[in-house]
Amino acid sequence: MAALLYLALLLLLTFPVCSGASPWQTMTTGSHIRGEDHDKVILLSPDATFSCGFHEVGTNALTFSIWYTTHAAERTVVWTANPYSAERGGYSPVNKYGSRVSLNRDGNLILTDTNGSMVWESKTSSGKHTTVTLLNSGNLVISDSSNKIMWQSFDSPTDTLLPGQNLTKDTRLVSGYHHLYFDNDNVLRMLYDGPEITSIYWPSPDYDAQKNGRNRFNSTRIAVLDDMGNFTSSDGFKIEASDSGPGIKRRITIDYDGNFRMYSLNASTGKWDITGQAVIQMCYVHGLCGKNGLCDYLGGLRCRCPPDYEMVDPTNWNKGCKPMFLTDGNQAREEFTFIEQPHADYYGFDLSSNKSIPFEACRNICWNSSTCLSFTYKGGDGWCYTKDLLYNGQVFPYFPGDNYMKVPMSFNTSTYSISKQKTLTCGPAGSENMLGPASMYGTKKDNINWTYFYVFAAILGALELLVIVTGWYLFFKKHNIPKSMEDGYKLVTNQFRRFTYRELREATGKFKEELGRGGAGIVYRGVLEDKKIVAVKKLTDVRQGEEEFWAEVTLIGRINHINLVRMWGFCSEGTKRLLVYEYVENESLDKYLFGERSTESLLGWSQRYKIALGTARGLAYLHHECLEWVVHCDVKPENILLTRDFEAKIADFGLAKLAKQGSTSFNFTHMRGTMGYMAPEWALNMPINAKVDVYSYGVVLLEIVTGIRASSGIMLDERQIDFLEFVQEAKQILSTGNVSDIVDDRLHGHFHTEQAIAMVKIAFSCLEERRKRPTMDEIVKVLMSCDDEDDYHPAYSY
Repeated sequence: MAALLYLALLLLLTFPVCSGASPWQTMTTGSHIRGEDHDKVILLSPDATFSCGFHEVGTNALTFSIWYTTHAAERTVVWTANPYSAERGGYSPVNKYGSRVSLNRDGNLILTDTNGSMVWESKTSSGKHTTVTLLNSGNLVISDSSNKIMWQSFDSPTDTLLPGQNLTKDTRLVSGYHHLYFDNDNVLRMLYDGPEITSIYWPSPDYDAQKNGRNRFNSTRIAVLDDMGNFTSSDGFKIEASDSGPGIKRRITIDYDGNFRMYSLNASTGKWDITGQAVIQMCYVHGLCGKNGLCDYLGGLRCRCPPDYEMVDPTNWNKGCKPMFLTDGNQAREEFTFIEQPHADYYGFDLSSNKSIPFEACRNICWNSSTCLSFTYKGGDGWCYTKDLLYNGQVFPYFPGDNYMKVPMSFNTSTYSISKQKTLTCGPAGSENMLGPASMYGTKKDNINWTYFYVFAAILGALELLVIVTGWYLFFKKHNIPKSMEDGYKLVTNQFRRFTYRELREATGKFKEELGRGGAGIVYRGVLEDKKIVAVKKLTDVRQGEEEFWAEVTLIGRINHINLVRMWGFCSEGTKRLLVYEYVENESLDKYLFGERSTESLLGWSQRYKIALGTARGLAYLHHECLEWVVHCDVKPENILLTRDFEAKIADFGLAKLAKQGSTSFNFTHMRGTMGYMAPEWALNMPINAKVDVYSYGVVLLEIVTGIRASSGIMLDERQIDFLEFVQEAKQILSTGNVSDIVDDRLHGHFHTEQAIAMVKIAFSCLEERRKRPTMDEIVKVLMSCDDEDDYHPAYSY
């Protein structure tokens, strides 16, 4: 008997100090939990998805929080009781020893610190028989004896929104100085509310609600994340998770870097994957690099200080940069000079603005003002903006202006340079750096022998100059084109540029020779000044403002792969949007499969196989390798161009991004693509991801094998059948092993049996329901496994 009592006592001591029917699921009136028991879960939701208790945030610091119950090393906190402090960059912690959470006799849930001071309370009073319960939704509720909810954590969100939790006009998500909330115009916005300034940065403050694709005329002001991965707002904004569907744990969180993102828990890795986000170009986030700081894409997303400035705190970019010189209103203008920062600007907070004035006049305005710290000058219209407060600094390669910092004459310009590198590093999808806590991207001061650094830089610079001069000399000697060193340098180094509308109009002979047209626009043949032949596409469905258009096109222009049509540049003037592409000699695949060229130049089997493999490689690159995940949305033979050697080059990739109206999901306002090649999810209004391209590729693959337009109905045995019927009959034929009945009759049996069977099987798998379709990476591997062109003769008959 004594042994049983001892065992019962031992079991009780292993539970949190909490009264009530079930200490793991319910907290009752009069019970409390001590900070010393922070290593124990106080409350657990019935399905064990969420936990609640003391969360350790420091050596001797705790918060009262709710978190996802996972086996990850770090807890994913979704709610915290302690009052938020932007200055502290988080929630006010309590002491580990002596603090407690209590549900007093009045039914008020209270958090107290070591000295007994109240840090937080639920402000509820319902008398006896009050309970605190953590629901499966992650909602912490205080209920009275009649199960009426007196208080719930869902009504007081911190930085996270859970599925089923409403963000309303009375609530907001807050992280650091960044807020997500509904404004008085009923529009969901993000705001930077710093120590010195307050500014809205999302959606774009340059446009009204309608131009941002929002609806002001609603009074509900509600945003919610559902169980399928759809985040919708009453003003018309929507994000759909790229992995949408039931049974996945998700959350919407405004991160420390000022962007709000949708996260999905990857069950296989136990990590949270970003499956949607609001701001695509992080430099648009205000206050990201602090006062005077610049957000820069050169060499990867980073913060940096302007010339003659240094970080206030090397571990925290929120504190920005400070000048390394003293400013005195009595100093003469001769004591200062200006340092150019190419394509840089500080958004907002202009001291003055003037239009149609010369550069010298703009400089003099700033020079003569004791409060002016810099000015931004845009050529063309001659816009001049002087600045007395430097926030929201950003550098974009194609911003049509430059910023000029006022610094002392003693500033040594030789020690300051800005990298001109304009390349895009491609890696696994989603591998881009997120600007999180400042420690993630702060600077580290090491002891460096600067003599060696300068010697190395000088040698590297000399080698670069030698390569450029040699390339310039050989290039222009070969083409007999007299050019200056400056022009030669530009042509050798600039792979991508901005054209004027006048240039492109002249290059195309006033848009005379049409090469083709589609839903996105019309393509014309053009010849540039250097005699390079290009294809110029006039876009008809682009609704972004100029700045957003530049940002998107710049990213698309940096994508480079042998099986993708290279973009050489763009034009953005007023409402005119044009793209300049490399010219591909042999036109599009449809001309050789179904058009006039199909009789003149019948594609042999080896050419068809090479085109199928090249197309798969190009799509795999877009889907899996680039930092910017690109879904084509209109894969068809007309968008597969052929070089002189019949290499496949995919055209029009990235246009789906340009047609979006500021949305960060793949939920487009209207169906994109071409009938017959469109995946069923378009018609079913399901979220769109890369699998729509896989479906379209499957249709194209069947057409490459059969040589007939399978997407628009087929004549078989003198009867008309639709595409689905054709696929079913093709499957039956393949099951008999007689693939020759599927392959194009015009080849007269000259094809590679193993490759043909593999291609048809791949096509069938691409046409399955979305979750069963392979990825483009997997398709490339299968095709390459039967690529034996070294010992294969195209005329070999099976």
